[in-house]
Amino acid sequence: MLSYSPETTLLVSSVEVGTHFYWYIGEKSLHGETILVTLLVYVGLLFFGFVGTRSLDRRPKSFQNFVEYVVEFVEGVAKAQLGESFYREWVPFIGTLFLFIFFSNWAGALIPWKFIELPEGELAAPTNDINTAAALAIITSLTYFYGGFRTKGLAYFKRYIQPTPILLPINVLEDFTKPLSLSFRLFGNVLADELTVTVISSLVPLLIPVPIMVLGLFASSIQALIFSTLAAAYLAEAIEEHH
Repeated sequence: MLSYSPETTLLVSSVEVGTHFYWYIGEKSLHGETILVTLLVYVGLLFFGFVGTRSLDRRPKSFQNFVEYVVEFVEGVAKAQLGESFYREWVPFIGTLFLFIFFSNWAGALIPWKFIELPEGELAAPTNDINTAAALAIITSLTYFYGGFRTKGLAYFKRYIQPTPILLPINVLEDFTKPLSLSFRLFGNVLADELTVTVISSLVPLLIPVPIMVLGLFASSIQALIFSTLAAAYLAEAIEEHH
């Protein structure tokens, strides 16, 4: 039989989920740990781009060959969704999304952030913060709005009353559910992976979680691919009359 007591209420109310290390600028608070790891990801991306393009050769070797493979892979994702004649101008956007999410996810999975203690919260992948995932989703939504309006003008908004004006509320609602779906899918999968590795590491010896960590790296890569592919698909839908 369950009983109620003030002590139980106090215990439950003291549990915090998603505690962060805050930086304060005036009355605004920023997630300091997310910003720190995001800056590290930026540095990694800049280093990746600089080293891969500093001495280009007609016959690519070593790291240049790897960078060219990554570019071709991103081009393939964009081309599969946007078509042969239109994909090139969107490769930088799709590639930026893919590489940022990929580096962010791997930064959370590979670097032992647990050894760095903060006054509050802990360092983790930027995509482990719902604010980062939501920002990426909103940027994607604004981009496909821009792509559709640029290619079709005001005629782009006819899509909301097609095939019949009765579907106007549903078509409008769809544009709100797309960023929600993108953000919660990315955030949920990254958070679940990090929680799984943390819990297993605390219960079993060090070497046992290694296969789980390898699986987490694979899942992190797949999440980057899924997000960038969906972004390209939404762009293709917005500019579909050009296919």
